[in-house]
Amino acid sequence: MLIKLVRRPEASRTMALLSPLIALALTLLAGIVLFMFMGANPGEALYAFFIEPLTSLYGWGELGVKATPLVLIAMALSIGFRAGVWNIGAEGQLTLGAICGGGVALWFHDTEGFWLLPLMVICGILGGMAWAAIPAFLRTRFNANEILVSLMLTYVATLFLSYLVHGPWRDPDGFNFPESRVFNDSATLPMILGGTRLHFGWLLALAAVAGVWVLMARTIIGFQVKVIGEAPAAGRYAGFSINRVIWFTLMLSGGAAGLAGLVEVAGPIGQLQPSISPGYGFTAIIVAFVGRLHPVGVLLAGHLVALSYLGGESAQITLNLPLAVTGVFQGMLLFFLLACDVLIHYRIRPAHAVAVREA
Repeated sequence: MLIKLVRRPEASRTMALLSPLIALALTLLAGIVLFMFMGANPGEALYAFFIEPLTSLYGWGELGVKATPLVLIAMALSIGFRAGVWNIGAEGQLTLGAICGGGVALWFHDTEGFWLLPLMVICGILGGMAWAAIPAFLRTRFNANEILVSLMLTYVATLFLSYLVHGPWRDPDGFNFPESRVFNDSATLPMILGGTRLHFGWLLALAAVAGVWVLMARTIIGFQVKVIGEAPAAGRYAGFSINRVIWFTLMLSGGAAGLAGLVEVAGPIGQLQPSISPGYGFTAIIVAFVGRLHPVGVLLAGHLVALSYLGGESAQITLNLPLAVTGVFQGMLLFFLLACDVLIHYRIRPAHAVAVREA
């Protein structure tokens, strides 16, 4: 029987808020089936994936370490998504932020000073913003698709980082390994929880949550973002500049991604390497939508998705499951969330019934 989607007169606000929880429940059910097909005990696998990483203080600290870049990036991406600006290249902007901020640490590798880390933060943010300025300019000047431009620039940034750590920035005392010098103490983020790797960047992520909430709820630019995203014609009629919103959202998300990159290399990594991210820039897109593009929701979703990274590593160690299970769980979560959103906005009806009604 053929079916057709019929748009609902009004979407349920309650279901929109509950849909992430429904998607999570469906993901867990699908995970049970997945583990059974892989020959693993579903109970043991789910315990290893979602519970075991949080049975120690160190595990909670690692949760914050993994969640920090996700929250920073997703928080800014959510603003752009609400305006209809699709920055898919946060991974490249994260890489440029790490390069620019890490480059400061390498330039002053034999220098100590309280000013070094703030300078790295500023340069990291500016590096991410500069990389995001390219799709912003091409979109506003030539109407180029920012999705394709930002995505392709990710690979350029990754190759540039690889060139640097294999060439001019390679550690001369590193036995020819493709990595930079280890940053000195003045160029690394201070730890905030003893016995763990939880660093000051986590507090920056919490500050970003508060800042974005104030921005969207209490400022004129936040109001313009919402209007442009929901009713572009009304925004133009009111005199709001769409180009200004495009530049603002891309610069904000690029700067946040650059800060996330700096936080990674000045935090848990402590140097530049060919790979500094397991895909935080792309995963943050999932975080933004699971969090319903709301600051508090993004904060919770960031820690939930961070748990999937820890759970994948735990399941790999204890049950010998492939690390790719992490990506599978993240993909299923996004799939079920999008499926819930479709049913929130549309009803499923037999195609012949719709045809009769239209006739």
